[in-house]
Amino acid sequence: MDDLQELETCLGFPFKDKSLLSRAMTHRSFLNENPGQALEDNERLEFLGDAALDFLVGAYLYNRFPEMQEGELTSLRAALVRTETLADFARSLEIGRFLRLGAGEAESGGRDRTPILCAAFEALSGAVYLDQGLDAVWSIAEPLIDPALITILDDSLHIDAKSEFQVWAQAQFNITPRYAVVGSSGPDHAKMFTVQALVGDRVWGEGDGSSKQSAQQAAARNALRQAEIAEMMNDER
Repeated sequence: MDDLQELETCLGFPFKDKSLLSRAMTHRSFLNENPGQALEDNERLEFLGDAALDFLVGAYLYNRFPEMQEGELTSLRAALVRTETLADFARSLEIGRFLRLGAGEAESGGRDRTPILCAAFEALSGAVYLDQGLDAVWSIAEPLIDPALITILDDSLHIDAKSEFQVWAQAQFNITPRYAVVGSSGPDHAKMFTVQALVGDRVWGEGDGSSKQSAQQAAARNALRQAEIAEMMNDER
């Protein structure tokens, strides 16, 4: 209970029903190893929180960008509620410290594992919703979403760079780009991948990410920048 009170302090949000917060922090690995200490893991709350965040972020974007088309709104929402973004929200709130994990999961770095942190943030959102409603969920999410949105827009992280680079490469060379993992680093629970985007044998961009998919997107974004530079140079000739 002391840990839960500390988490409430970190969140700036006192729960009426403390059992909801306890459940939100309970990973299934803890329940498997300690069947008598918890009645339920956080997966049902994760489901509910996912739905609440989708709605709240969608409404926020709809009101903030009244002229934006549906397709870009959808891309922005996906970028704000994707696994990596929500896991970063959880890290900023230090949720990993308060998770109830099985011993094996904890020892293997589960407190900083991106999927576990994403699920915990969604479960926390579900617990807050049941405790005090959607406005309460938004009071926790909004301070995290505002700066994340700025970063996403500044770096065009909501754009499917792989699709755009594929369209460009096929138009220019009639070749579909391929992506090669050229390096990885870090422990299993926090591994970083380095990927190159190639058209034929030429490397057009390289990027890093916490998953192969995110590294591919980063490589494609850098490849698009190189493609833009190449087109500008051709226009100047």
